[in-house]
Amino acid sequence: MKLLITGGGGFVGSRLARALLARGTLAGQRIERLVLTDIAPPPVDLLADARVEARTGPLLAQTEALRTEAFDGVFHLASAVSGECEADFELGLRSNLDSTRALLDALRANVGAGGKVARLVFSSSVAVFGLDPSVPLPKLVADDTLPLPQTSYGTQKLVCEHLISDYTRKGYIDGRAARLMTVTVRPGRPNGAASSFFSGIIREPLAGVESVCPVSPDVSHPMTSPARTVDGLIAVYEASREAFGGRAALNLPALNVRVSDMLDALEEVAGPKVRALVRFERDERIAGIVANWPAGATAERAARLGLHPHENFADIIRQYIADCAALPNAAETLKGMS
Repeated sequence: MKLLITGGGGFVGSRLARALLARGTLAGQRIERLVLTDIAPPPVDLLADARVEARTGPLLAQTEALRTEAFDGVFHLASAVSGECEADFELGLRSNLDSTRALLDALRANVGAGGKVARLVFSSSVAVFGLDPSVPLPKLVADDTLPLPQTSYGTQKLVCEHLISDYTRKGYIDGRAARLMTVTVRPGRPNGAASSFFSGIIREPLAGVESVCPVSPDVSHPMTSPARTVDGLIAVYEASREAFGGRAALNLPALNVRVSDMLDALEEVAGPKVRALVRFERDERIAGIVANWPAGATAERAARLGLHPHENFADIIRQYIADCAALPNAAETLKGMS
């Protein structure tokens, strides 16, 4: 089979690519070709695999060429992140909405020319949920909670969910959308996501660097690890239409934790000196965005697919440490623990 991962060089995309290549099969079919598109090239280990083809540049600029190319499956992960979309409205529309529409039309054109119907998994977001005076936000958002996004990013993700549902209804794709919870701990430098600090308050202290938390310790949010996110995306792809349960998006599992719980777990794993490297300094812009996000989530449909959250946040930190320990610069990345 031939697969496409948009955003395939990114944090989640590269991990998904590695997982698929290690498996060798998806939904009972052998993976013969894996096309990775992204703004930047994927990591060198992926480029070294003969099954991988990398294409760099904006997705919107690549979609015309995809109109005559048949894919068995697509994981659509490419996206501008939340903070970027709030700061640059046009960037969000172009990167999230226009690119998705162009990708879907490329897949539709291929079907119209006698090609196969591709199965597509779209990475939506918990950001589709938000506070609104007309409909109170429940303490835990569920698969059937009414989405009322309060950010441009969340709105764009929700519009894409509906587009994918309608293209599926029309028979142009076999689409399913999975709402990702906040994925942590992300390695490397902070990105433009409003949720970036959720990783920063763990990653930087473990590296011996002070980190600033822009929100209150009482802020609660649904979290998950990179590994559980990848497992979820694969399970959603492999699920039958009946098992997936209709065309509406589903929530991927999450551990609902407060910032204070995260720091307690950091102290449990790495000690009080590492925890002390986190200080609180409120950022009204970030705090205002986060205040409109859900405090927690449930994922009953995902549970029926065999997907479950971590039992505690300390396990998520330990997974990050184990991942870092395998890197060449492990001592630098984890020097706060020395």
